[in-house]
Amino acid sequence: MASPISSQRPHIVWLDVLRFVAIFMVVMSHSADPFNASPEARANPEFNFWGSAFGSFVRACVPLFVMMTGLLLLPVKQEMGSFYKKRIQRVLYPFLIWSVLFNLAPWFIQLMGGTPQLVTTFFPFGGEPSASLTDGLKAIAMIPLSFNMFACPMWYVYLLIGLYLYMPIFSAWVEKATDKAKQFFLGLWIITLFLPYGMEFISPYLFGACSWNAFGTFYAFAGFNGYLLLGHYLGKSNNWSWVKTLLITVPMFAVGYLITFKGFRFMSSDPKVSATGLELFWTYCSVNTMLMTAAVFLLVQKVRVSSGNVSKVLAHIAKCGFGIYMCHYFFIGPAYMLTVVLHMPIPLQIPVTAIVVFLAALSLVSLIYRLPKAKYIVG
Repeated sequence: MASPISSQRPHIVWLDVLRFVAIFMVVMSHSADPFNASPEARANPEFNFWGSAFGSFVRACVPLFVMMTGLLLLPVKQEMGSFYKKRIQRVLYPFLIWSVLFNLAPWFIQLMGGTPQLVTTFFPFGGEPSASLTDGLKAIAMIPLSFNMFACPMWYVYLLIGLYLYMPIFSAWVEKATDKAKQFFLGLWIITLFLPYGMEFISPYLFGACSWNAFGTFYAFAGFNGYLLLGHYLGKSNNWSWVKTLLITVPMFAVGYLITFKGFRFMSSDPKVSATGLELFWTYCSVNTMLMTAAVFLLVQKVRVSSGNVSKVLAHIAKCGFGIYMCHYFFIGPAYMLTVVLHMPIPLQIPVTAIVVFLAALSLVSLIYRLPKAKYIVG
């Protein structure tokens, strides 16, 4: 999911571990979609519980990738044009190819005799699928501006390109800022992580934000740029002992997870909840998600891998990570259907689906890498 590894960069094995953790979290997050997408699924108490439990557990997935990006690329050492050309091109071509495939999938599945219900099983958040090629082409024409829910994972690439555009500018400050200045920025950013709940439960008009102004007091410090700086700041080193690391990170993750799980269960229990309300406690830029993300980052930072074979496997998974992200959503529906056909207990369906999807996507990307110009397909 993060930009592909550069051969010029010193190899950091614990980052390969973190990439594996993060991409598997992404896969598990989407493996929970059949349990969380529809009011009918959420009305099933067992579905509601396990969809909430697994989906909440992996909310750190996307922020972890942003933190790794900040760790590896801040401060930016290249000239702005060169940086844009290298970074954006590496994600743009795979993004366009897989976006087209996702947008044509509803039409193609029904052309081959599949039902709209089968399309919905493949793409739980997709909504009412169209069997029209014209509608698919219209969606493709919108790719420069927007994604649709059949191409659900593609939202991240718009974010990633935006971060790349911002990084050379942000980098000028990062390079000169003292640790104290960075701590001040992160402190203001942490305040913004409470705003989603303040605007939901206190007032939508907080700190000057209102119907005619979306840019409140803390707007300039909000968003994923905080995770960029957090990755840069925490990535220097973790000199804590294992005991101290566990004493700090385990409670951090537990508190973040408890808020996320309880909050999502509360919101998802309402069959009339809006899409925004459903995602409220799963918001990536929230204090609970930040706690889980920082905890995982600091914990994995202590991991050391002594086996050469394990290091090679982790490096290969890291290389394939962006490609896995691009293609994995195609496997969610079939893998989930397999667990149902095999009559697996509901608590096992999400983790088994995630394992099957991860292995299938990794195998596909590994095969694609044998092709010439594979980087244009999987990054």
